[in-house]
Amino acid sequence: MPDSDDQITIRTIQRMADVSAADWDACAGADNPFVGHAFLSALEESGSADAEAGWLPQHLIVHDAAGGIVGCAPLYVKSHSYGEYVFDHGWADAWERAGGEYYPKLLCGVPFSPVPGPRLLVRPGPDAARIEQALGAAMVEVGRQIGASSVHINFLPEDQWRRLGEMGLLQRTGQQFHWENRGYESFDGFLESLNSRKRKAIRKERREVVDAGVTLRALSGGEIEKRHWDAFWRFYRNTSDRKWGQAYLTRDFFSRIAETMADKIVLVVAEAGNQIVAGALNLRGTDTLYGRNWGCSAHYPFLHFEACYYQAIDYAIRHGLKRVEAGAQGQHKIQRGYLPVPTYSAHWIEDSRFRRAVADFLERERAAVAAGIEELTEFSPFRREDGSAG
Repeated sequence: MPDSDDQITIRTIQRMADVSAADWDACAGADNPFVGHAFLSALEESGSADAEAGWLPQHLIVHDAAGGIVGCAPLYVKSHSYGEYVFDHGWADAWERAGGEYYPKLLCGVPFSPVPGPRLLVRPGPDAARIEQALGAAMVEVGRQIGASSVHINFLPEDQWRRLGEMGLLQRTGQQFHWENRGYESFDGFLESLNSRKRKAIRKERREVVDAGVTLRALSGGEIEKRHWDAFWRFYRNTSDRKWGQAYLTRDFFSRIAETMADKIVLVVAEAGNQIVAGALNLRGTDTLYGRNWGCSAHYPFLHFEACYYQAIDYAIRHGLKRVEAGAQGQHKIQRGYLPVPTYSAHWIEDSRFRRAVADFLERERAAVAAGIEELTEFSPFRREDGSAG
């Protein structure tokens, strides 16, 4: 790509291996493991997110005048809309029925990971704002060069979302459910913050798991053995086959993250007797635990809630983390302490007529999302400040 101005140059690379981990991570930071070099490399090198799978890397790299890397962004040419979790299948159908071609499109995001976090990755410094703006403009330029119908930047932070909106990108909102640590000293302390009915329900659910003879452990680093990964892979594959008809992530992906980022992995393992019967995979950031995948080999009442939600809360409290993000969807999370929060995405559409139609839809959708979050918040299980039930 040409210079954005006389100070910086932006280029695209076709694989994460074309940039050093140190340079990429100096821009990505340490807070969110999903935008780190290790995670993105594991997706590519394992064949989970590569050209054959419909994820053709076109990552952006920004160089300063001295040749140093000062910005980057994970960017993919997509031939489908799977594995994104910000759904645009309706847009694709509408545009193709109107005689257009929706694919290829460009996606800036993390494959198969509906995890909010930075997408325009900039090394801290006095030129950070200018570099971020250059990355946003470069995505649009790449989209035009390859003849893409659109560019999509998914699950980005609100501040980046607002700045991209000021650049003319369309703004979309969604919803997830997150748990916030309010300074709890223990899981029982968290329970005491709930109204009595929800508190009793959670205690009952946890007791049934214990009474079923299931024990759970949160493993990390060297505590996670190959047998744990083998069992989790079976669970993940079974769950993927039921939900999507295929497993997005390969077995090699899990082997790679086990090798390169073991200290950021928290694998909750459930055992009955000598058998591993379920597992829940989490990644740990600086102040957040991110729930990702779950699976089991047998049905135990409430085990899903215990492994995915309660164990995550307990781990976050014990390790002083600020929040747990338990992934997309699931209103059942509210009664377990996970409250609705907005998520953000930004979109550029080449065709002006199509762009106007989508902009009109998004304006109405944003209002609906905001109203839905407000309504769902009324079902909060937490006691109100006056001591009454939520």
